[in-house]
Amino acid sequence: MKSMRFKYLIMGLFICAAVSFAGVSCMQYFSSQTSSYIDMSTLELVQKNAPKDGDMTATIKTNLGDIKCVLYPEYAPETVEHFTALADSGYYDNTYVFNSEPGVYFSAGSPLKNGDLDENRQEGTEEWEQEIHQNLWPFTGALCSLSTGEEGGIWKKITGDTKVMNGSRFAVLNSSEFDDELKQQLLESDENTTLAEAFIELGGVPALSQKITVFGQTYEGFDIIEKLVSLETITTDEGLKSPVEDIMIETIEIGTYSSKEAAE
Repeated sequence: MKSMRFKYLIMGLFICAAVSFAGVSCMQYFSSQTSSYIDMSTLELVQKNAPKDGDMTATIKTNLGDIKCVLYPEYAPETVEHFTALADSGYYDNTYVFNSEPGVYFSAGSPLKNGDLDENRQEGTEEWEQEIHQNLWPFTGALCSLSTGEEGGIWKKITGDTKVMNGSRFAVLNSSEFDDELKQQLLESDENTTLAEAFIELGGVPALSQKITVFGQTYEGFDIIEKLVSLETITTDEGLKSPVEDIMIETIEIGTYSSKEAAE
C-alpha cells in the first residue's frame, strides 16, 4: 500500500511538472504566497554559490558516471541526516534508477527495479516530515527527497494541516523546456523578477517550487544527469517510465568539499 501511495504521489507531482508549468501559475503562486512565508528581501539563492571548503557533499556513483552534490543540513536538517545515515550504512549500494522522465528528472534509491521498497529493508528508510525552505528551489541539478504520503485525517486535508512525509527514495532534476514565450511570461508574472531570472538562468522545474524537499545541489556531473534523463524506458502500469536496461546507484559517498582536491 505504501509503495502504491508513493507512486501516485510522485506521478502527480512530476506529471504536472513535466507536461507543463501549469502555465505560469508557479510564479503567480510565488507572488500570492510571498507575504505569508517567502520573504523576498531575505531570499538567498544558495544553489547559485560554488561549494566551499568543508561543505558536506554526496557523490552519487552510478554505472553511467558520478554526480557530485553539495548538501544543505542548515536548511533541511532531518532529510540530510536520514540521507547521509542511509548512504553511510550502504543502503543505497546497488539500488535502482527506477524512473526517468525524458529531459526532466530521474528517480533513484529503490532496492527494487519497480521503485518499491524491500519489506525486509524498511527500517530507517521511512518516514520523516517534508522540509521546505525559501532558500532552496527546484533548479537544474537539485537533489530532492520524494514524498511518500500524508499524515492527517479528512479535516486536516480540508484545512491544509496535513503533514507531507518523505522517504529514502530521491530525485535529481534536470529541466523543463523554457521557450522565449514562457521566459517572457515568467518575467511578467511578478514585479520581483529574482526567481524568474534564476529559473531562466539555471533551468529547473518551477512547478515543483515549495512543493518538494530540496536538500542538495549538483556542482559536478550535469552530463551524467543528462544521460539519466535520456534513457530508453517502458511505461509501467503505474505510469512510471522504467529504464529498459538496469541503471544502478553503485554507492553514495558522503564527504566534505575540498577545493584542493577539486583542482587536482
